[in-house]
Amino acid sequence: MARISGVFLPKEKRVEYGLTYIYGIGLKTSKDILKEVKVSPDTRVKDLTGAEIASIQKLISQDYLIGGDLKKEITMNIKRLADIGAYRGSRHRKSLPVRGQRTKTNARTRKGPKKVSGIVAKKKAPGKK
Repeated sequence: MARISGVFLPKEKRVEYGLTYIYGIGLKTSKDILKEVKVSPDTRVKDLTGAEIASIQKLISQDYLIGGDLKKEITMNIKRLADIGAYRGSRHRKSLPVRGQRTKTNARTRKGPKKVSGIVAKKKAPGKK
């Protein structure tokens, strides 16, 4: 198993898809990395040589922000928006959609499950037949 940036890549997958297991690298970035390092995207992860793995690792560590550093930067950006009092920051703080989506009927992913109000329907008394 190849280990790049602290992530074990699956052996049987093609390299272009294996690199996407690293947080912060998608398919487009993966293809760009392989093109720059001159590795065929069709090769399997298990078939990579040590030199190819080292060159991929070196390029990723130099040019791309990945993993924990990327997560830290994202959270710092959100914190900055909240600190300066931006509208987007207040939406993040309230756990509501940030990009203008409607919230009257949708947004269940962001808001969580429905909160049942305190009103309880009265039960009907059983009537005579």
